[in-house]
Amino acid sequence: MKLLLTDSGVKNASIQDALVGLLGKPVAEADALCIPTAGYGGPGADPRGPWRFVSGRSELHMTDLGWKSVGVLELTALPGIDRERWVSWVREADVLLVNGGDPLYLAHWMRESGLAALLPSLHDTVYVGLSAGSMVMAPRVGEDFVGWRPPSGGDSTLGVVDFCIFPHLDHPACPENTTAAAEKWAAGIGHRAYATDDQTALTVVDGAVEVVSEGRWRFFDPAS
Repeated sequence: MKLLLTDSGVKNASIQDALVGLLGKPVAEADALCIPTAGYGGPGADPRGPWRFVSGRSELHMTDLGWKSVGVLELTALPGIDRERWVSWVREADVLLVNGGDPLYLAHWMRESGLAALLPSLHDTVYVGLSAGSMVMAPRVGEDFVGWRPPSGGDSTLGVVDFCIFPHLDHPACPENTTAAAEKWAAGIGHRAYATDDQTALTVVDGAVEVVSEGRWRFFDPAS
């Protein structure tokens, strides 16, 4: 699986170019599945956010990029659907577009639905995360980003990558996400980490990480 872990969607030409490079073909020739699930998690969730994501009415561009087709994969529905059916939908998609919201809620339903176990076999699929959709691929999120608490407790996410993500760096809508807060978070996270702003994304291909940015970002290495 090839990863494009965005802070706030496909916000600029550099991130758009990175997406096309991962796809290996134009967006207009690619079939997408969007996953709105994370938008329902967390104490501040409401049904309007997932609708904006699915409908492309959000300024956080994901589903409105001109895909050949867009389908919806709601993870909470998958346990009631024949596994062979929904797995075929995932395998036929060129790209998974994963909404922001609550990363622990998303991690829980990725595991419960079976999608997390399927991810390692999706060698040619591009995974595009938005905020929590990106954070969920990390080993953990840190206490600062715990909203919805999973039954097992803790702040562990999927660990698909070996670094953690602090999103929305110095964003006016997230006044608590300051550079100083990112430095404090990184000091206690126990992994390599990136703090990203809304003009930044990370690509991961075969374990190699590249930063794609027209904005600001920081890298933190606990070994240094």
